[in-house]
Amino acid sequence: MDFLDRIIETKRQEIQTARQQVSEAELRRRAKSRNPSRPFRSRLAAPGPSGVNIIAEIKRASPSKGALNENLDPARYAISCERAGAAALSVLTDPSYFKGSLADLAAARQSVSLPVLRKEFIISEYQIFESAAHEADAVLLIVRILSKAQFEDYLALCRELGLDALVEVHSEADLSSASLAGADLIGINNRNLQTFETRIDTSIRLAPLLSSGQVAVAASGIRNADDLRVLKAAGIFNFLIGESLVRAGSAENFLKTLLDDSHAAH
Repeated sequence: MDFLDRIIETKRQEIQTARQQVSEAELRRRAKSRNPSRPFRSRLAAPGPSGVNIIAEIKRASPSKGALNENLDPARYAISCERAGAAALSVLTDPSYFKGSLADLAAARQSVSLPVLRKEFIISEYQIFESAAHEADAVLLIVRILSKAQFEDYLALCRELGLDALVEVHSEADLSSASLAGADLIGINNRNLQTFETRIDTSIRLAPLLSSGQVAVAASGIRNADDLRVLKAAGIFNFLIGESLVRAGSAENFLKTLLDDSHAAH
């Protein structure tokens, strides 16, 4: 089994367990009475003051690299990223492979005013209600793990609940499916989820294929200002950065440097 199959199999079991603890009906009720969501997509619709927008990701571990920053405090980390000029946050909530949780999402969101994306392998409506109930402002929908019908239903449900959807693609076929379903915020994942191999050329290849109404976010494998420059030249100004940020001695200084360098280049 490749990484993705294994993760999805575990996810099915996690959802089954979660349903026994909190019913979908209860989550629906909580989702409807949530506080107003913060605008995620509109924060990314135009370049920020430095010419780019960075979504800072809270990520303790990964299936391919193991532990990245196990003692990461989501609230403190979120505050330092906001101070450094992050446009939004992304929080990995997968417990089994990324050592994340919904508690991380809540702690991060309560400590800042930034919009927060729940980064998760969403394969059930249950998880979308759960995301809204836990005050996420946006969710990740990965095209290659959903059927066409699921994908369309989940996009519609997100709209109904006031959640923005960052739609993840890795290939021309993924992008075509996303576009046909009306997705307008496209996350181009440079990492192949089957093999976990990462190439930023993926973003460079797919970015020109987006329509004028779609907004691109490049994700995975972005290590430094040079990577940002290469991707900016391809017309991308939104970047989701996790690993290199959580591994940096100071996420705040690393993020400030990236934004300053982008501004100088800008």
